[in-house]
Amino acid sequence: MLLNNKTALVTGGTVGIGEAIALCFAGEGAKVGVVASRDLYKAERVVSKIEAIGGVGKAFCADVANVEEISVMVNEVSLTLGNVDILVNCAGIVDKTPAGNTTEQAYDRIMDINVKGTFFCINAVVPFMIRQKSGNIINISSIGGLVATAGLSIYCASKSGVIYLTKALACELAPHGIRVNAIAPGHTATPGNSDLRNHPDCQTDVDLILGRTPSGRAFSEPEDIARAALFLASDDSRAMYGSILTVDEGYTAGM
Repeated sequence: MLLNNKTALVTGGTVGIGEAIALCFAGEGAKVGVVASRDLYKAERVVSKIEAIGGVGKAFCADVANVEEISVMVNEVSLTLGNVDILVNCAGIVDKTPAGNTTEQAYDRIMDINVKGTFFCINAVVPFMIRQKSGNIINISSIGGLVATAGLSIYCASKSGVIYLTKALACELAPHGIRVNAIAPGHTATPGNSDLRNHPDCQTDVDLILGRTPSGRAFSEPEDIARAALFLASDDSRAMYGSILTVDEGYTAGM
C-alpha cells in the first residue's frame, strides 16, 4: 500500500496508460479521481473497476484545453476526495501535422491539450500542495519529445514542451516540498494504436518498430508505464526532481 491515504488525480484516466495508472494507484491505497475529457461514463467505467478491486475512486469530467473547466474540476476533487497529493497529467493526443497542409486549428488542438492542459492542471493543484508543503506531479511525455518523427512535428514539439515544463517546474516547486517528474513512454499497446498493431496492412510498420527495439517487444503494456508512475509517486523516488524516465523497451537507447 505505497499510496495509502493519498489522493491522486489522473487526467486522461479513462483508457490506455491513464486507466492503468488509475487502477495501479487505487490498488496501492490511493483515492483516485479519474478524469474524462467529455464523457463522464468513461470515467465511471474505470471507477467501477477500481471499486471491484476494493479501491476508492470518483469520476470527473474536464476538457484540459479549457482552463475554467480545469479549475472547476480540481475544486470538485478537493471537496469530495480531499486535497490532491498526486497529479498525473496523462491527457494527451497525437495527430499528423504535415508541413504545408496543417491548419491552425489542428496545431492549437495538440498544443492546447498536451502543453497548455498539463501546465494549467499543475497551476490548479499547486496552491493546495504549497499549503500542505508536499505534492507529487507526474507528467506523461513521450519518446516523441526526445526523438523526431516525420509528420508529427507539432506532437513532438508538444511532448518536448512537457519535458521542459517538468524540468523548470521541478526547480521552481522543489523548495515547497513538491516533486515534479515525467515519464517518456515508447510504443505502448493502447486502444489508440490497435489498428497499427492488428491490421495486416500495418505489419511492415510493426516490423520496422520491432527491428529497432532491443528488447524484442515492439509494444510495452500500459501496466509497464503504470509501474513506473507508481515508483515516481512513492517515497522510493524521493530524491528525484525533474527526472525523465524513459520506458520504451530500449527503442531510443541506440538512436
